[in-house]
Amino acid sequence: MCTTCGCAEGDTTIEGHTHEHAHTHDHDHSHDHSHGHHHENALMATHAAGISPSRILKIEQDILSKNNAYASDNRGYFNQRNMLALNLVSSPGSGKTTLLTRTLNDLKGEVSLAVIEGDQQTVLDAERIRATGVKAIQINTGKGCHLDAHMVGHALESLKPEDNSLLFIENVGNLVCPASFDLGEAHKVVILSVTEGEDKPLKYPDMFHAAGLMLLNKTDLLPYLDFDVDQCIAYAQRVNPGITILQVSATTGEGMEQWYQWLLDLHQSIQTTTAQQITIDQDA
Repeated sequence: MCTTCGCAEGDTTIEGHTHEHAHTHDHDHSHDHSHGHHHENALMATHAAGISPSRILKIEQDILSKNNAYASDNRGYFNQRNMLALNLVSSPGSGKTTLLTRTLNDLKGEVSLAVIEGDQQTVLDAERIRATGVKAIQINTGKGCHLDAHMVGHALESLKPEDNSLLFIENVGNLVCPASFDLGEAHKVVILSVTEGEDKPLKYPDMFHAAGLMLLNKTDLLPYLDFDVDQCIAYAQRVNPGITILQVSATTGEGMEQWYQWLLDLHQSIQTTTAQQITIDQDA
């Protein structure tokens, strides 16, 4: 949570979005346009004021409750359009953007793709994404340390991903706060590089517990590192016995086919479920 990381008010900006008040969204929810991280700022103020831990806990619960309402709206948006949305999370330097750009280049002929890119500053990663030919929109969180469902809802307005598409939400590099904030995604995918140390799942258990898939990236560097793959996998499974783990190298392509198959199978399951529901409704 933001009470532990010190995330402060951030002046969030979203490419192509003008902040007009009393604006209603086409995905059936409206926002109050308080895009700065006022919730984290308020939480830090409560510490300074000496407010009791129980009161701080109540404030945290209220923040997450509001976020979850926006996430539910986003999820409805995705469901109505048969979209698969995934929340990519990691530490800075895990190779997340490199892995994503390779994925986009390799899959753009098979399925419609779109990206919401989250960073504190710059549009560099969004530009890298758009260089693949896939449309992307940048969210800059300023001093904020994570994306929230409110920001994603606004970004969807400008991005306008196609129906039946696969949407990647690349979160801000951080293994703490993004674990707590539902964006409306089907799964969180945590990327861990072999350069980070095998004990990361134990140090950041909330994130690995929340993830449906762990990609162990940069495996091409294993010959040059003192990294115990089996121990890392054991730690991740201790935190989350149901987590799926794939070993990949975005640089060499090793293991990437398994990642692509996981994506395409999940995407296809959404299309199949929707088709079956339409048939049921027609027969009723």
